[in-house]
Amino acid sequence: MWFIYLLSWLSLVIQISFVTLAIAAGLYYLAELIEEYTVATSRIIKYMIMFSTGVLAGLYLFEGFPVLMVGVGLFTNLVYFGLLRTFPYILLSSPNFILSCVLVVANHYMAFQYFAQEYYPFSEVLAYFTICLWVIPFAFFVSLSAGENVLPSTIQQGDDVVSNYFTKGKRGKRSGILLVFSLLKEAVLPSRQKMY
Repeated sequence: MWFIYLLSWLSLVIQISFVTLAIAAGLYYLAELIEEYTVATSRIIKYMIMFSTGVLAGLYLFEGFPVLMVGVGLFTNLVYFGLLRTFPYILLSSPNFILSCVLVVANHYMAFQYFAQEYYPFSEVLAYFTICLWVIPFAFFVSLSAGENVLPSTIQQGDDVVSNYFTKGKRGKRSGILLVFSLLKEAVLPSRQKMY
C-alpha cells in the first residue's frame, strides 16, 4: 500500500516538472515571436484590450457587476492603451507602467472582494480573471524584451544612435526574459559541441 503511494508522489513530481518545462518552452517561443513581429503584436494587444473593454461593459450590463470594479477595469484598459503608444519600448520607471501595475493590484483586490461576497462557479470566476485581469498584463510582460532588439528609430535625450545600436541592438546579446529562458535552457539542456 505504501509503495504505490510513494510512486504516486514521484509521478506527480515528474508530471509537474514536464508541465513546467513545457510552459517555459512555450513562453520562450512566444517571446521569440513577439520579438520578431512587434507591429503585429501591438495590433493583437490592442484588439485584446478592446475585447476586454467589451467584456467589462457586458459584465456591467448583463451580469450587474459593481460600477466601481468595472470602472477601474475600464480605466486600466485606458492606461494599457497608453502603454501601447511606445510599444515595444516599455520603460519600467514610466508613470504609465507604474500606474498599470498599481491598477492590476487594485483590480485583483476588488475582484477578490466581490467574488468573496457573491457566489459564482469556479469556471466563471476563472473566466473573469483570465480575460479581464491576466491576459493583457501577461502579454506586456512577455513582450518586455521585444524593445531591446529593435533598431533605433528616434533619439531620446542623452542617447547616441550609433552607440545605442552597437551596444543594445545586438541580436546575440539578450537581456530580460529571453536571457532567463536562454540560461535555463543551457542549464537544463546543455548543447553538445563537436569534438574533432
